[in-house]
Amino acid sequence: MDTKFHLALPCKDIAETRTFYLDVIKAGLGRQAEHWLDIDLFGNQLTFTQSGSFNFDFKNYRLEDYILPSFHFGVIVSVEAWGELYSRLFQMDLEITTETTFMQDKIGEHLSFFVQDPNGYMVEFKSFKEPKDIFAT
Repeated sequence: MDTKFHLALPCKDIAETRTFYLDVIKAGLGRQAEHWLDIDLFGNQLTFTQSGSFNFDFKNYRLEDYILPSFHFGVIVSVEAWGELYSRLFQMDLEITTETTFMQDKIGEHLSFFVQDPNGYMVEFKSFKEPKDIFAT
């Protein structure tokens, strides 16, 4: 059995969050109630609980020539899933940021892009050239 992660996050609006993850990202829906829902993000569980407005103060950081959000979460997918998702979101005219190849020609080379969900979370999708390099040092 593969090990999965679970991440619980506050959200501003359950309906908008559900629409984004189900209709835009094409993730699956798990259990839900009036004020929370579980999202199946490539086999991993995201739980969103409606909490109203919130604010995470965070600083950005630099990786190579890019400024990236220090507060974000993401999922590592196959290059085929990455390409399909990137193409679909790009065609939807969503603001995709930092679409690039990081660490090119080095251990850990990977494709990456970010998209913002309706709660303001930056969600990263990445695909490693060599899956064995995910945790390589």
